[in-house]
Amino acid sequence: MVDYQLVKMQIDHIPGVLEIEQVSFSTPWSQQAFTYEILQNNFADYIVAVQGDKVIGYAGMWLVLDEAHITNVAVHPAYRGKKLGQALMTELMRRAMLMGAVRMTLEVRPSNKVARELYKKLGFQEKGRRKKYYTDTNEDAIIMWADLCRRVP
Repeated sequence: MVDYQLVKMQIDHIPGVLEIEQVSFSTPWSQQAFTYEILQNNFADYIVAVQGDKVIGYAGMWLVLDEAHITNVAVHPAYRGKKLGQALMTELMRRAMLMGAVRMTLEVRPSNKVARELYKKLGFQEKGRRKKYYTDTNEDAIIMWADLCRRVP
C-alpha cells in the first residue's frame, strides 16, 4: 500500500512532475508548458499525487463546456503497478463531473496496453484513431471516450 495524497498541482510541484515526464515520455512537456497550464490556462485542472514532499504521479485535463479532455497522466516508475494511475484518473473523473462535464476523452498509444486496460476498466471505449498522432514515432493515437453520467467513480 502506497501512502500518498492527491492535491491540486502548484508551481513547487513542477520539478517533481518534470522528473516523471523525463522518464515517462519520449517528448516530455517543458517547465514552461506546465507553468502555463496551472497559472494561465483557465480550462486546465491538474493534480499531483504526493508522498511527503515527493511528487509520485500527476494528471491533468482541460474542461471545455461539458467535455473533459485528459492531457496527461503519469506515475513515477518506482510507484507503477500500485493503482496510482487509477486513483489519479478516478479523481480527474470526479473533478470533471463536479465542474459539469458529462463526457471525457483522451488519446493513447496503441502500444500502451497497460494504460488502455486501465481506461477500459474506468469505462472508456475506443471510438476512433488519429493517424500518425505521435510525432516521435508516427504512431497512431486511439481516441477513447467515457460517459461520465453513467459512471460515478
